[in-house]
Formats: sequence, C-alpha cells, structure tokens
Amino acid sequence: MKIAAFPKCFLDEISQHRTMTVFEWIEMSRPLEAEGLEMYEGFFTSLDDAYIDSVGEAIAATGCAMPMLCCSPDFTNPDADVRKRALDHEAEMIRITRRLGGPRAACRILSGQRYPEVSRAQGVAWVVEAINALLPVAREYDVVLAMENHYKDGYWHWPEFAQKMDVFLEIVNAIDDRTHFGVQYDPSNAIVAGDDPIELLERVKDRVVTMHASDRYLEPGATLDELRQNDGTIGYFAKLKHGVTGKGLNDYDRIFAILKSVNYQGWVSIEDGMNGMEEMKESIDFLKRMRERYFS
Repeated sequence: MKIAAFPKCFLDEISQHRTMTVFEWIEMSRPLEAEGLEMYEGFFTSLDDAYIDSVGEAIAATGCAMPMLCCSPDFTNPDADVRKRALDHEAEMIRITRRLGGPRAACRILSGQRYPEVSRAQGVAWVVEAINALLPVAREYDVVLAMENHYKDGYWHWPEFAQKMDVFLEIVNAIDDRTHFGVQYDPSNAIVAGDDPIELLERVKDRVVTMHASDRYLEPGATLDELRQNDGTIGYFAKLKHGVTGKGLNDYDRIFAILKSVNYQGWVSIEDGMNGMEEMKESIDFLKRMRERYFS
C-alpha cells in the first residue's frame, strides 16, 4: 500500500482562479513526504503531450508517482450531446492518466449529477452504458477506471446521482470487469451521504482499487442523528467539519483491518489540508503509522 496526496485545499486556486499553478503545488508538496501526487483534470492548462510530460517530469523530480487522476464525468445529463462529450473527454483523460501514471494508474469516474427529471432506472442505464463504452479504452491503455462513492463535484449544480450506497452498488455490481474497473472508496463521503462507511467497505472490499482518506468531526452540540437526517442530498451538513485524519468520525482501525483482510495493495490518497498544510502532513503521518501497523 502506498500513500499519495491530493490538494483539496487548493482546488479552486489551481483549477479555477489560476492563482496557483500545478507546478507550484507539486513543489509545495515536498515536505509532506508522500509517495504519490494525485492530479485533478482541472489542474492542467493544456492537454498537449509536451505540457503533460512537463507535469510528469515535475512530479518525478519530487520522487513521487502519479497514481490517480481525479475526473468528474457527467453521464446522467438529459442532453445526449452533453453525455457524448463527457464520454469523449473521459476517454481523453484515460490517455492522460496513462501518460502521467503509466500502466495500472487509476482514472476516476463518477456517475453524474442527480438531475430531477432523470429517473433512477434511466440514470443507472446511462452510467452503465458509459462505463462499458469506456472499458475498451481503459484496456487499450491499461488504466483502471475507479468509480468513487462521491458527494458532489464542487463545480456541479446537483449532487452525485450515485451518492447513496444502494444506487452506487447497483451500478458497480452491473459491471463485470474486475481488471480495468473498480471502486475508489471514500469513507467520509459515505458519512456525508448518511450511510455507514464500514458497511459500504464490507460490500465493495474485493473491488477497491484506490481510496481517498480524510476525516470529519461534528461541531460541539451536533449529533449523528442530525447528520443522518440531513443525509447530504442538499449540501454538506454545516456542523460537519474537516479535521486531521484519524481524529474524526471514521474508524480507521476497522477500515485498515478490512483492507488487510483482502490484501489491499493499492494507493490511499490523503484528501486534506482544508485547515493548512500542517494538518495534511499530520494526516499523512497517521496513514503511515496505520500502514505500519496493518501492512508491515
């Protein structure tokens, strides 16, 4: 098992405001002592080979790999042309994943947005169709499609179509491929959805190919019942805050024990830093201790 870092704290600065470059983030990451740097599709200002290669060279100069590319395709859009563009873009991101990360690197996929006019049955059908259409591309480049139990891409209007565990599992279980398709498990997203992250992991443990690690804690006076009633379908529960991994609501001992039971050998990417780089370093150090405890 290896540990990567993802700069959730600088997502807007790098991908939207362009007040920070991906190269600045790569250099800034050195003190974290991660083994990999996860990228996001919005970090790139060009998809030309020369530019992508320069990003890869900057990552390699830190001694890190690029194991995961975070993408947010919208396969549930009611407009067929928009869905086709999402499919074509994701295929291009698979190519970029291979160029940056090499064989067996992971390219994230999502289901899409939860449009009010799209039924569950129709949304599931579109997502499964899209994944099956992308699998030949993934096989060609030897890249693994990693579907995340997500809440909502920060630049979407609607939450994730497959946010809830039952919809997520319906889609995952409809895909037979276990070589170039798997699950990107995020325990904190399960909490936001009002689901049990341990139950979800037990149900997908043999299909987890990558993992996002972060943690959440409740403000004083807030209760888990309030969180469950909110269920994340409208927005993040205001009293649910980011914190150092291992100090919040997630039971990482149980999570790592389950991963150990299936001999997990993938990457865990720390999705943190909302309260500063010091907390991100503390979170990475925590994951290293957990790895030593369960995987040494």
